[in-house]
Amino acid sequence: MKFRRVGKIFDAVPENLPEGCFGFAQSPQALGLGDRLRVYFSTRIREGDTPYVKSIISYADFTADRLELIAVARKPVLWTGERGCFDEHGIFPINPVRAGERILGYTTGWSRRVSTSVETAIGLVESLDGGDSFTRTFHGPVMAATLNEPCLVGDGFVCVDGGEFHMWYIFGLGWRRYPQSEQPERIYKIAHATSENGLDWSRDSRPIMPDLLGSDECQALPSVIKFEDRWHMVFCYRHAHGFRSDPGRGYRLGYAHSTDRTTWTRDDAALTFEGAAPDWDRRMQCYPHLCLVGGVPYLFYNGNNFGRDGFGVAVLTDN
Repeated sequence: MKFRRVGKIFDAVPENLPEGCFGFAQSPQALGLGDRLRVYFSTRIREGDTPYVKSIISYADFTADRLELIAVARKPVLWTGERGCFDEHGIFPINPVRAGERILGYTTGWSRRVSTSVETAIGLVESLDGGDSFTRTFHGPVMAATLNEPCLVGDGFVCVDGGEFHMWYIFGLGWRRYPQSEQPERIYKIAHATSENGLDWSRDSRPIMPDLLGSDECQALPSVIKFEDRWHMVFCYRHAHGFRSDPGRGYRLGYAHSTDRTTWTRDDAALTFEGAAPDWDRRMQCYPHLCLVGGVPYLFYNGNNFGRDGFGVAVLTDN
């Protein structure tokens, strides 16, 4: 999987965001809409007069052939949930999925905790206007903590193959306090689930990706395509602590391939980029979205500072 950097194609500046939003265009996830490519992302807005901020969903439209920015959402695509719901304090990310005539969105809802910073779960929304906005199918999650997945279920990436829904997602193993950290840090791994209707999911709570950094490695944002008779996954991973201040412990991209969607061979060295690393992603690469555009693999992703400045894209080279 050798990619050629196209570069940063979207800047998270006020004129590119809905009114009141500032900074961040996290977890870019693309959806083809005819002659344009719509890229959904999470941005930030202040929570009234409080010191808190929350993530909400917006989008940017690009020409499908040259990836030139042609339009941005002037109002949020999806607001946070109602008081006390699993997505009351933020939505990050949203994964758009075509299912027949419908456009579904699998969201990760965030809610604040007291002893730890957050809890997350996966929700389902639906667009009835061609992807301009989404409404909630339910106010509760479709996947949340279970007996074997005690916390932090999220980052659902869904594809429909042969009439069956497949989801790659993350679940938390728990929270740990490290001597170097002022607060508890979370550990999470990638797993796989299946469904006949996209609503009721069967999962075995088994991490499917081997660790590279040790048992405390954190794995996030799996995205999967089928290309040339093989399944390919790009995800991001980091150390459990020190990642906010030490670039060497921050997010980077990982890669794996599979023939059956469930057993994966990890081979990070096979994911390479042509060209020198630009400043915007030199210290961090995170929140990837691997997708097919005109039958060609494209890789959208965030760079430094968890996507504070925007997102970029790379395209698979001919060889």
